[in-house]
Amino acid sequence: MLKYILLGILNYSPMTGYDLKQFIDGSTSHFWYAQTSQIYRTLDQLETAGCLRSVIEHQDAKPSKRIYHITEKGRDEMRQWLHEPLDRIPPAKNELLVFLFFAGQLDKDTLLNQLKLQRDQYLQQQGSYDAATGFIKQAVEEQPELARDARLWEATRRFGQIAQQAYLQWLDETIVMIEEEF
Repeated sequence: MLKYILLGILNYSPMTGYDLKQFIDGSTSHFWYAQTSQIYRTLDQLETAGCLRSVIEHQDAKPSKRIYHITEKGRDEMRQWLHEPLDRIPPAKNELLVFLFFAGQLDKDTLLNQLKLQRDQYLQQQGSYDAATGFIKQAVEEQPELARDARLWEATRRFGQIAQQAYLQWLDETIVMIEEEF
């Protein structure tokens, strides 16, 4: 999936690996996290496959930078992927649910502390959704031709926000259940 994220971003504009990481952190990371090493490994694979090319730009008094550009083959691959039917539900993987499924062997305090720690992590993440709204608005102000894309970006941001609210509600209910029944 990361390859399509990178192709999609580069379809908007050529970027360095650093710029791609910043873009991902401010946009798609709320539904598809990528480490820097994964990004560069995938960029190398895409370049080898001919889906993008890179150009080294030399700078005075600064290190050179590699700028990635999507190729026509990359655009074709992206379009082909976008036309594939969305006819399956992606498999779910949730580390917290695996933990909770087997956490009956923990004492009540340890279990509650773990769930409250997870809740705190989600509360800290709430600001990222507000920041994403600013990113989307700024993108449209700078590039009005992205208005249609931005509406879809906002839909993904809103999905993440709603999912997070549901997750927090579920955590609160689970914490209360454990406090009252364990």
